[in-house]
Amino acid sequence: MQPIDKPDEALAAASPAAPAATRPARPKPGERRVHILQTLASMLEAPKSEKVTTAALAARLGVSEAALYRHFASKAQMFEGLIEFIEQTLFGLINQITGQQSNGVLQARAISLMLLNFPAKNPGMTRVLTCEALVGEHERLTERVNQMLERVEASLKQCLRLAQVEALQHADDDTNGNAALPAGYDPAIRASLLVSYVIGRWHRYVRSGFARPPAEHADEQLLLILQ
Repeated sequence: MQPIDKPDEALAAASPAAPAATRPARPKPGERRVHILQTLASMLEAPKSEKVTTAALAARLGVSEAALYRHFASKAQMFEGLIEFIEQTLFGLINQITGQQSNGVLQARAISLMLLNFPAKNPGMTRVLTCEALVGEHERLTERVNQMLERVEASLKQCLRLAQVEALQHADDDTNGNAALPAGYDPAIRASLLVSYVIGRWHRYVRSGFARPPAEHADEQLLLILQ
């Protein structure tokens, strides 16, 4: 998965007096929106957590605050754009995993590792996932992140339910990876534990100033949770 690219060069248009041949192409409205979101994400990557203001964002972009509001009605709408990007990315990858892997336990493991590895390429967005960047912002933003995580948990639960069904169908097959599931295996409890584990790793990653990788020792720890 590719992270959001770093911001391009300044958006300022060339002087009207400059020859047309040397005037840089004027970004389209959609491109300007993406550029603003890229810059917001990069500002959230600073190891020292500081609230990002529209004034600071505008200064980083080299534009006025009024220019920002021509593309986003509010800062909350900018954060909604980041959340939408995260949501589309995560569920696109979840769909790929479940489409390529038929073993329920391995599906859940791969999804968990993907969730742990996402922040490594998108550290600033980890602050959105942990809602740290949303403190003091509109409450609907935190609600949307929570809803996204509930959907992730539902996806993991579905994978583990598949594992449970496979285990029952192949109880006598020692070569089947799901045959070893213990008695009383509860997909809902395991899925909830997986999400709690991932969120805890995201928080530790942020608190460490992005120094401690979320996926550190993940293979061994996921094995304990899944089986």
